Amino acid sequence: MKRREFLKVTGAGLAASTAVAAPAIAQSSPEVRWRLAASWPKALDTLYGGCEYFCKRVAEATDNKFQIQPFASGEIVPGLQVLDAVSNGTVEMGNTALYYYWGKNPAFTFGTSLPFGLNTRAHISWLLFGGGTEMLNDLLKEHNTIGIPTGSTGAQMGGWFRKEIKSMEDFRGLKFRVGGFAGTIIAKVGGVPQQIAGGDIYPALEKGTIDAAEWVGPYDDEKLGFVKVAKYYYYPGWWEGTGQGHNIMNLDKWNTLPKHYQSVIEMASRDTFTWVTGKYDYVNPPALKRLLVAGAILKPFPQEVLEACYSAANEIYADLNKTNPHFNKMYTSLSAFRNESLAWMQVAELSYDSFMMRMRTRT
Repeated sequence: MKRREFLKVTGAGLAASTAVAAPAIAQSSPEVRWRLAASWPKALDTLYGGCEYFCKRVAEATDNKFQIQPFASGEIVPGLQVLDAVSNGTVEMGNTALYYYWGKNPAFTFGTSLPFGLNTRAHISWLLFGGGTEMLNDLLKEHNTIGIPTGSTGAQMGGWFRKEIKSMEDFRGLKFRVGGFAGTIIAKVGGVPQQIAGGDIYPALEKGTIDAAEWVGPYDDEKLGFVKVAKYYYYPGWWEGTGQGHNIMNLDKWNTLPKHYQSVIEMASRDTFTWVTGKYDYVNPPALKRLLVAGAILKPFPQEVLEACYSAANEIYADLNKTNPHFNKMYTSLSAFRNESLAWMQVAELSYDSFMMRMRTRT
């Protein structure tokens, strides 16, 4: 009798605890639906494709409990208004290049690329381990957002020009579509910078509204058709030794997420970094060959142009360091790391790559 009574009591207790536990588990992994506004058109299957990949990874990691739907540039808001849309809660999150918002604060350029700054590896290293992300999030907090690095294009090209660039004189009055903060440098050397979203560049270049345009690199540039309307293809894109993208989340929405959902976003973002950057490195080389066959004339910027732009950039940085605390803090940190990184890269990466290039020419 005592054994039967014990089994009844413990059985009832287990049933009760199970009834309590089930809702608790369900509540810890709630059904969440978010929207992601991207700054990229769907035609760019690496930048926008990275958004789709990210959303897929989040869903897989949460057994489809947390679903994020991506929207291309213009479907909810224009590509250059993603930060505003996330800040005011129009969407819960976005994927964008933070330097698009340098007009709000020039320090946003550190999120994407400081002209004459870091290459891709050094930049992600600074963001993750040099305090870059924390400093950017101090700035993003003023716009009710928080950001996580997500995908990089790698070093970019210098863009497509209707006419050959032989000296600084050729920059005088040149209407040049260039992303972000680099426009201030173009203006200082006599150019006329234009900030135009990716999907609108081709018609502007075709109609002659602009004289030149940069976007990313061979793979994306081929998709956007620039070789059909401008033949001179310049390198390097000194304003973007990397092209770092970010996922940005509305801070209020972020704070309501369960901690493990926040962790999923962080992990999926870093996974997407590898996906985007790895794909660009794989698809750019054959795309460059195809562009040359299609008539692109590949040329380096003259040394005079690079040095003039470098000097102009440093003059602008010196002024901003005096007046902008966010800029000064990030510039001091990044430039110190750049000096160390360049020394290391010269010893290891540059020496290896230079040797391999010499060997390649012999075979």
